[in-house]
Amino acid sequence: MTALLEVEDLCKTYHSHGHQVVAASSVGFRLEEGGALGIVGESGSGKTTTARMVVGLERPDSGRIVVRGQELSAHPRGRAERLERARAIQIVFQDPYLSLDPRVAVGAAVEQALKLHTKLSGPDRRQRVLDLLGQVGLGAREADTLPRRLSGGQRQRVAIARALAVEPAVLVLDEAVSALDVSVQAQVLNLLTDIRELTGVGLLFISHDLAVVRYVCDEALVMKSGEVVERGSTAQLLSAPQHPYTRLLLDAIPRPA
Repeated sequence: MTALLEVEDLCKTYHSHGHQVVAASSVGFRLEEGGALGIVGESGSGKTTTARMVVGLERPDSGRIVVRGQELSAHPRGRAERLERARAIQIVFQDPYLSLDPRVAVGAAVEQALKLHTKLSGPDRRQRVLDLLGQVGLGAREADTLPRRLSGGQRQRVAIARALAVEPAVLVLDEAVSALDVSVQAQVLNLLTDIRELTGVGLLFISHDLAVVRYVCDEALVMKSGEVVERGSTAQLLSAPQHPYTRLLLDAIPRPA
């Protein structure tokens, strides 16, 4: 069976002040249709560099990224190739405020994505905006609101709606709930689970927090210093971690007093 996303042997090295820093070394994984995979590690582990390579924001030194059986170009040429890549994979960042224009109402921000990626007419586009916002638990009132007038959780919902507007195969979430308080985190994680079941989109979840990954992902891989040190079902990693680094991450999860 063809995986939704296949990543093979991704490598990335940075050169800084005469030093070589390996950000990713032979990283590979598969994500099935409607699946959810977590990439877990502390800051500097290589997880975000891996996500940025998958999305096309960083160029790998070597390796392959295949979506629905089609290899993505490491060097997208021209507008058509860049749009094609954006339709395959979308990303939601940690801080949605930075990716939303503060002068543009959030409904119009979602509509801009539809204008860029679809041929919908004006009325159909506006209806699709309301449908997308409805999918993430927002309505017409929020559509006419500027980002600063929304809560952090609402802004993150808008960012998710805008990413889903292009109907991507894969949605990458880079620390997408880490800036939210715990109760809002749970709401957004529940929302992502619902969207995954509804649309079949594959989720690639980047986080330093194994507890968050447990909430959403069936499988996870653990990265340290650019390498995958352990992988398996989330339940297995949480109940019987094999690598000392995974055990260290587990020990960092707050437990009820």
